[in-house]
Amino acid sequence: MAGTVTYDANPAYPPRGDSVVRGWADAIAALPATPFVLAVDGPAILDWTTLVTGLAAVFPAEIPTHTLDLRDSFVPWQKVVDVTASAALPEDPDFTTLATQNLVDLFEHLPDAASPDGGVLIVFGPGAALVRHDILWYADLPKRYAEAAIVAGTARNLGQRAGDGTGTTKRLFYIDWPILDRHRDAIAGRIDRWIDAQDAASPTSLDGTTLRRTIADLATRPFRTRPTFNTTSWGGHWAQQTLGFNRDARNTALGYELIAPESGVLIGPDSGPQVEVPFQLLVSQAPVELLGERVHADFGTSFPIRFDYLDTVGGGNLSVHCHPQPDYMRAIFGWPYTQHETYYILVGGDGRRIFLGLHDGVDIETFQARARDADEHGVAFDIEEYVQTFPATPHQLFMIPAGTPHGSGEGNVVLEISATPYLYSLRFYDWLRRDEAERQRPVHVGHAFANLDTRRQGPAVRERLIQQPRALRTGPGWQEELIGSAPEMFFEVRRIGVAAGKTAEDDTGGRFHVLNVVEGDGVAVETASGRRHDLAYAETMVVPASVGAYRLRALGPHDVRVVKSLVTP
Repeated sequence: MAGTVTYDANPAYPPRGDSVVRGWADAIAALPATPFVLAVDGPAILDWTTLVTGLAAVFPAEIPTHTLDLRDSFVPWQKVVDVTASAALPEDPDFTTLATQNLVDLFEHLPDAASPDGGVLIVFGPGAALVRHDILWYADLPKRYAEAAIVAGTARNLGQRAGDGTGTTKRLFYIDWPILDRHRDAIAGRIDRWIDAQDAASPTSLDGTTLRRTIADLATRPFRTRPTFNTTSWGGHWAQQTLGFNRDARNTALGYELIAPESGVLIGPDSGPQVEVPFQLLVSQAPVELLGERVHADFGTSFPIRFDYLDTVGGGNLSVHCHPQPDYMRAIFGWPYTQHETYYILVGGDGRRIFLGLHDGVDIETFQARARDADEHGVAFDIEEYVQTFPATPHQLFMIPAGTPHGSGEGNVVLEISATPYLYSLRFYDWLRRDEAERQRPVHVGHAFANLDTRRQGPAVRERLIQQPRALRTGPGWQEELIGSAPEMFFEVRRIGVAAGKTAEDDTGGRFHVLNVVEGDGVAVETASGRRHDLAYAETMVVPASVGAYRLRALGPHDVRVVKSLVTP
């Protein structure tokens, strides 16, 4: 979409302090005189051999350099499995309860890391910060690499050694990541250097003081996370054709605009070395500034809203699924809040549809029997006998409280504005679709029907879940309207329309906002403190709670519409 600003796939922000450097020379030059113990912590998925071999080789020949692989100190694999086992889901093939253990719980022992005479001891691997050390570095690899490596069968899970079997995404999502994220956030305040190991042979890095100053600065200004797109069996091609993403990929199904557990923020110049840091790290280090005091009190350091795209243009229907009810989510899956969702139709049109809610008086027992027969015996059935469909009209919002059956049909781009949990799609039916290995994709009939909200049926679906806009505020050339709220959902969705050449006034009021341009060329987001950040069509932005007053100035010759979400009081 043409305009004064265009979609930026790699938004980056300048460091506040020293520069980002590439390679080891500058990092080594900042170290103290020997002897010392250098702890290099980081996730299990990282290429530790390449990283540490390259690091050790840079020290002068006259300085004895030793290494200690902390991965050798994990408890045996079966004990890792036992320690992290879920009582609620002991044999579930797809889900397990979120791990509550700390990383130290997975170690047999922590070795004594004494400084060698006149030399350097490099202690490396997950948990290196737990060992006595003089300097602490953290080497990171964005989570998208971990998932890709596990799926490809080239990586193992946390604590898993050669010969212990293959890694699984189930353990990665629900066990490894929560444990490692908790550990990283706990040590973040004393990290001396942040290392981006996307190129393990020539990593980029930033000193810890600059990292923390940059995080503090970002928490006071609008910013974007780095977007990514994944492929799936139902994926479409809108993001390839319109935004230029992954043109050589099979499709661009899932667009991660802002998903706190996986999103990253790029720090560095537009051209030159950059580091990517987890968005969740920013939240953990500046929770009040980013979230706001009230939201922080309710959600801790969990950023509770996500924005993502579901691209089925030229693809297929999503599965028809629901998300866990709040009590089930807490007791079985371990998340303190559940996966309420909304669908905002960015691209739709004639013949396109959204699956939402049950038909009036539907026979639930028959529905469940048909779903189970499809899952276990591959017998197709007509899901529309049980689930309603509605036109996918552009700019319509569909409310999807937990337990509501739903899904997007083919030919749509859905901007999903939702609670942050994102790994709990409980499928009723997936069209007997098969994965790349020609296995039928998992369907979760037991979980889905245990969470099905049977109140979401008949005319009440249209009346309560497909809402008409309600005016909230107006000004010269602009208006803000409420387009979706529900008493059981802790966030609401609004839309701000700004005429060409006009400016809308807004204020965070002590709660963060998330913005996305859904129509027009874009807006300039200008804060009362004098910061400006342009936001193009389809881009998503975080406006931290600390920003306070700001305005949206329409860019280009067309009217602009911006969707906004925030946590309700």
